[in-house]
Amino acid sequence: MAAPGENLRINGDRLWDSLMEMAKIGPGVAGGNNRQTLTDADGEGRALFQKWCEEAGCSMGVDTMGNMFATRPGTDPDALPVYVGSHLDTQPTGGKYDGVLGVLGGLEIVRSLNDLGIRTKHPIVVTNWTNEEGTRFAPAMLASGVFAGVHDQDWAYAREDHEGKKFGDELKRIGWVGDEEVGARKMHAMFELHIEQGPILEAEGKDIGVVTHGQGLSWTQVTVTGKESHTGSTPMPMRKNAGLGMARILDAVDRIALSHAPHAVGAAGHIEVFPNSRNVIPGTAVFTVDFRSPELSVIEDMEARLRSEAQEICTAMGLGVEFEKVGGFDPVEFDAGCVSAVRAAAERLGYSHMNLISGAGHDACWINRVAPTAMVMCPCVDGLSHNEAEEISKDWAVAGADVLMHAVVETAEIVE
Repeated sequence: MAAPGENLRINGDRLWDSLMEMAKIGPGVAGGNNRQTLTDADGEGRALFQKWCEEAGCSMGVDTMGNMFATRPGTDPDALPVYVGSHLDTQPTGGKYDGVLGVLGGLEIVRSLNDLGIRTKHPIVVTNWTNEEGTRFAPAMLASGVFAGVHDQDWAYAREDHEGKKFGDELKRIGWVGDEEVGARKMHAMFELHIEQGPILEAEGKDIGVVTHGQGLSWTQVTVTGKESHTGSTPMPMRKNAGLGMARILDAVDRIALSHAPHAVGAAGHIEVFPNSRNVIPGTAVFTVDFRSPELSVIEDMEARLRSEAQEICTAMGLGVEFEKVGGFDPVEFDAGCVSAVRAAAERLGYSHMNLISGAGHDACWINRVAPTAMVMCPCVDGLSHNEAEEISKDWAVAGADVLMHAVVETAEIVE
């Protein structure tokens, strides 16, 4: 298929204006966004996205998980569509670009093709996946997971937020239950543009990350049991300190991850200590260890070593320990053809680029199971994300969207 000419570019000013306009919906308290999934703000953001898509000549389809699909027709009615998109929902203290850049970058492709009068053989479908963040309704990437057959829809509908409200009820409440069967759509390919959410591209001075793999993830909840007792009157040799046991295990987690440098990572973000009183030695500690690597064998090794080393630590201290695998997914290798299209686009446009492994989960990771998929990443300042201070430059956004457009248009095939 013929490659697009290097003069084919998106309208950077319009893309940036769209990002700033969407950011007005669900504003955060510190300059970012709080547009959590299936809230009124999410519904308002969806309505604006639909309005923009329809103004660009697209027809909107919505499935029963609330996934939105805006279609620009192709010239061949039998050609499978090329999908492009990400998510509009945010963290409670999220930034203006995480996910949103990928959705509005897809819309900008359609707008720019319209401006230039360019037609493609394959339809192009701009997608907003529901509940990518997973903050309000766990797990993350919920609706793309149902689409890819990873999760059951009834199970997804029954997910509850911290107030006990169910996903299915809230989707209905905001009016975004569609009539399409989830996963019925067939794809020629899918591309997702996203900010890196890490510091590598900025540190290396690269415009574009060509994402070749997505890290696998393992969440193991560890419960350490000791004995609650007075911090002042319990002799040191007689203590069964669950908090100290947890600390030693977390030190082991760090060592285990470092042993698989540079791509493996590990830490515990969720930690609870009971009774959490100033003058009581902790009797129980509950924490979740998050291991990630692009290699499944490395994840399995880290899991096994966590269990054996934690057991050894706790046995020596007279503590009990239990393990529960509470989440995870295998590493992802993105489609070689789609990855090549992204790399070729960056080279054609003269943008500096490097191969990148995504450290975070994305909807593309699930969709890769059912269609050829790849990701494009642009830098973000200091690698900061899931934070209202998240920031990117306009030039970075434009470069990412330019590369995205070339990869999508080449795959969708320009009709001369």
